[in-house]
Amino acid sequence: MEHDIRPWGEYWVLEDAETHKVKRIQVNPGGRLSLQYHHKRAEVWTIVSGIGTVTIDNEVKDYKAGEVAQIPLGAVHRIENKYNEPVVFIEVQHGTYFGEDDIVRIEDDYNRS
Repeated sequence: MEHDIRPWGEYWVLEDAETHKVKRIQVNPGGRLSLQYHHKRAEVWTIVSGIGTVTIDNEVKDYKAGEVAQIPLGAVHRIENKYNEPVVFIEVQHGTYFGEDDIVRIEDDYNRS
């Protein structure tokens, strides 16, 4: 199983298929992913534990365990953990390509391009 540690937390790839990719993502307290979008995939995020503050285009909302965020293809999005417990969610990517090089970062706390 692919596992990657990032400045904001870590993720595990649970399934990588031609039609989709599934990740378990943990965002540590105070961490947030880059503000980003994708050319070739949409995503569905299901919160498993904790509270994630999710931005989708111009809407910002807290999502709790059991809630689902739908991120359309091309939508600008990020998740942030403003609380003291890790936030864990399952990300299901669907589209035509799932490589990490399809991340277009608009803003990043960790100076990644």
